[in-house]
Amino acid sequence: MESLPKVSVIIPFFNCPYVDQAVASVLNQTYPNIEIIVVDDGSTMHQEHLIPYMDRIYYIGKMNGGTATALNYGIQFCTGKYIAWLSSDDRFYSTKIEHQVNFMEQHQAEASFTDYHVINKANKIICHNATAKFMTVRSFIEAFSSYCPLNGCTVMMKKDYVRNIGYFNEKLLYTHDYDFWIRIILNHTKFHYLNEPLTAYRHHEQMGTVQHYQAIVRELETVRQTYQPQLQMLLNTL
Repeated sequence: MESLPKVSVIIPFFNCPYVDQAVASVLNQTYPNIEIIVVDDGSTMHQEHLIPYMDRIYYIGKMNGGTATALNYGIQFCTGKYIAWLSSDDRFYSTKIEHQVNFMEQHQAEASFTDYHVINKANKIICHNATAKFMTVRSFIEAFSSYCPLNGCTVMMKKDYVRNIGYFNEKLLYTHDYDFWIRIILNHTKFHYLNEPLTAYRHHEQMGTVQHYQAIVRELETVRQTYQPQLQMLLNTL
């Protein structure tokens, strides 16, 4: 086990009834060298779902501040070579870490993402292979001028790279991931893509994307306008 790179999986948790399924999906990985860091972002319910797993996870509590603050807090405690992020209502398929680490090592990648399926509250797949596909690097970068084409829970990054490029923007309540991926691209880092669905992204009525849709749209537009000139400059060089 020690010869395999350690992977730190951060699970931000705030009042989510599915958190036990998220944790179980990481514990059930075929890859053995994993640490699980659950960051409780000021939850007031559903903590009892974690009781059966307390001896196998690092459970860290903090005042409520949003997902970006929970991720940044968790990153400070990571001891792995690689970092992965799993939302508390999503799940990793059992070979997620093994396949993506092998892919990262093979390509000497700083960052990578994969395909994913969409599931409902009963864990039934309602959309297969949901990641947007791009034929060229240019079309991939162009997409960021309009929207966020990546699912953050499919991303794996080297811990040292995350710390060098800077943490998630804690002023962004909903689009901290969009902002972070753009900063990676503007840093001229290649985002490697593994064409395999390794994450189950849950769509349900209580998810943040549904509950805060209008606020997300406004914040996304602010991020888009902030980086549009720099993205265009980068595209002009391709």
